[in-house]
Amino acid sequence: MKVYKKIGIAVIVGMFVTSCVAVKSNGNNGLPPGQVKKITGAKSARNYAPGHNK
Repeated sequence: MKVYKKIGIAVIVGMFVTSCVAVKSNGNNGLPPGQVKKITGAKSARNYAPGHNK
């Protein structure tokens, strides 16, 4: 019975460790869309905002 508890605990801990979320970068090097717009000289920051689908 002790072996099953240890295996169960190891499985639960493993699930917690592997359930990390990977964050997808939008390629702005951590800058907000408005700052990227200023750097590139674009008229709109919409293309640099996360979630913009075109």
